[in-house]
Amino acid sequence: MKEKIIIALDTQDSRELEYLLENLKDGYYFKVGMEAFYTFGPSLIERLKKNNKAVFLDLKLHDIPNTVAKSLKSLSSLNIDMVNVHALGGSEMLKKARSIVPQDIKLIGVTVLTSHSEENIQQELKVQASLDDYVLNLATLTKSTGLDGIVCSALEVPKIKEHLGKDFITVTPGIRLKNDKND
Repeated sequence: MKEKIIIALDTQDSRELEYLLENLKDGYYFKVGMEAFYTFGPSLIERLKKNNKAVFLDLKLHDIPNTVAKSLKSLSSLNIDMVNVHALGGSEMLKKARSIVPQDIKLIGVTVLTSHSEENIQQELKVQASLDDYVLNLATLTKSTGLDGIVCSALEVPKIKEHLGKDFITVTPGIRLKNDKND
């Protein structure tokens, strides 16, 4: 899975979805996020799998351990290739998630949302660490509970790989070109 581009299907618009699927049909890995999954449901995943596409189900599950586990049991039956949970759910939730998700499905953790800043996590959320240290702490927790990797910014990848190893998966969302819009 190293260095594969994941095409994001982040839309609720069926015309836009068709455009993306038609024009990016040579893509191998597709991310089905909340917008698309809640709009088009499991049939979108079935369609992608029918066309031999790998699917990253990006729902960022975060709830009590039993609820996350039951949800992952259902989602795992969709023949997905990768799914994520929020590392903020804690070690019990992460361990329970790993115990439910089959080993052939990559289970990764979300550390800090890219919409958060250091100022935001320290002032609003009262985190007493730098953003880099907080991400590394959550990534370390994620690895220690048996998950395969994390979602992180491209800027965080070198530090994560240095501390957690080259085999620990890092998925970097939303890389944009210099002139792209930020939404």
